[in-house]
Amino acid sequence: MKISLQWLNDYLYRPVDADQVERLLTEQGFPVDERQLAAGDDVVLDVEVTSNRSDCLSHIGMAREVVAGFKADPSQADRDQQLQPPRTGGSDDAATGDPIDQLAHLENEAIDLCPTYTARVICGVKVTPSPSWLVQRLEAAGLRSVNNVVDVTNFVLLELGQPLHAFDLARLEKRRIVVRRARDGESFTAIDGSHHTLNNQMLAIADGVRAVAVAGVMGGLDSEVGHQTVDVLLESARFDPVSVRRTSRALKLASDSSYRFERGVDPVGVERASLRAAELIVELTGGKLAQGLLRMGARPPQPARVSMRVARCQRLVGVDLAAAQMVHLLSALELEPRLDDDGRQIHCKIPTHRLDLDREIDLIEEVVRLHGLQSIPVRDRIAIVAQPPQPRMAARQLLGQVLEAHGYHETINFTFLSRPLAEQFLAPGSKAVLIDDRSRHVGTRSEPALRPSLVPSLLVCRKANQDAGNTHVRLFEVAMAWSRSGGKTVEKPAVALAADVPADGPEDGLRDLRGTLEELVSRLGAARELTLRHVEQANFSTAA
Repeated sequence: MKISLQWLNDYLYRPVDADQVERLLTEQGFPVDERQLAAGDDVVLDVEVTSNRSDCLSHIGMAREVVAGFKADPSQADRDQQLQPPRTGGSDDAATGDPIDQLAHLENEAIDLCPTYTARVICGVKVTPSPSWLVQRLEAAGLRSVNNVVDVTNFVLLELGQPLHAFDLARLEKRRIVVRRARDGESFTAIDGSHHTLNNQMLAIADGVRAVAVAGVMGGLDSEVGHQTVDVLLESARFDPVSVRRTSRALKLASDSSYRFERGVDPVGVERASLRAAELIVELTGGKLAQGLLRMGARPPQPARVSMRVARCQRLVGVDLAAAQMVHLLSALELEPRLDDDGRQIHCKIPTHRLDLDREIDLIEEVVRLHGLQSIPVRDRIAIVAQPPQPRMAARQLLGQVLEAHGYHETINFTFLSRPLAEQFLAPGSKAVLIDDRSRHVGTRSEPALRPSLVPSLLVCRKANQDAGNTHVRLFEVAMAWSRSGGKTVEKPAVALAADVPADGPEDGLRDLRGTLEELVSRLGAARELTLRHVEQANFSTAA
């Protein structure tokens, strides 16, 4: 994440220099990989952000961390440092155009993949090159300028961390936005000119006829804002992170928006970012914001509440931090901590932008982070209590040792089989466990069944060795097998062996196999003797 120092200082009560920012962020878990000079005597810091801190993929998020660092450090003279987020007017004050429901229509047919979708309309815009201050901000963060409308969406993305997209309203058939699953084989051309074929596992943003964007990933070429655009429909939404990630990987299509949606965005920030962008577009293009907001989806969630035990924090951190100091550190992070009357627990109200805080241990980590990892003493020695291996693990190790001593090689095979092959190895009355089509990856479409036996996998492995010219092969595998019986899924551990036997003396091979099994059972401590059962040979023609 590239951070412009001048841009960052726009949101701070007292300006800071690059050295202060680098020190504070590094100590708080955001190391600075590189520092560069930019136009206008600006300094750009390339900050490493962990995948769980999506709230810090913005200048406001980084400014919030800088403020927390100043407030938490008693040695800082500027402990009165404050966050100054950008101000937006009320939507009623900014809207001077026609009612929005007279201009556009919204449908959300996939609330499970799109919990929140909003749209605003700005009419009468004049699309021109962006002013120099906006171009400079974007270029400092590594983005090129396109035009004043598109640049505003990118500016708000980097400012607040909420991805936005602008459509040319006149190019949307029936002036309609439909959030739906894509149709199998539906074609789509992205803004970058690349062509893609969608499927019904992907979420599309469509107009009255076709897909005009891949939700959370990239907009379409057919509806992009250009110099001929007069009316703009501004999208601000929240998409399912897993759906965005899966679609982005499948299409080999990524963007700054998908990078943030994959990690999660603030559910309360969707409308705030939309209004911020709409006001900037009105200011830079001379358009009029339509009255009202198109919105479909679930209501924003209420802030979660998480508690932390003071004694638990002290024990894990290894430092005798006072409860009052913990409260001070958590207050710096805007968690509104409240200490119990007995001083044993601290209760916090989690801001909606902190998607990573949902357990006690998360709060303890925040205390450590703000207190400073460099302040935690490092012991020269640690005590390790040796524990005996668990019986199951000990048995598994012994099983491998015995079979390897008899010349067997362990294999690890794919868990899935084709349905016809799996059904040949089912016990009477059992059914195969099939993977749901909706969660199936491309590689498992032809093999949708979890294997009920390890034997077919070993036979496929044996066939591969035969094709490679290997002889006298001995293989084994230890894994789980699955089946359905009585409406329930049955999962059980299994071991399977496969061994070549001499063509002129199969009895010797069977005798050797019996000896191997008898030793294995004896070493594992079985209470009774081994009983072998003859099974008729199945049709293995599909195994190859």
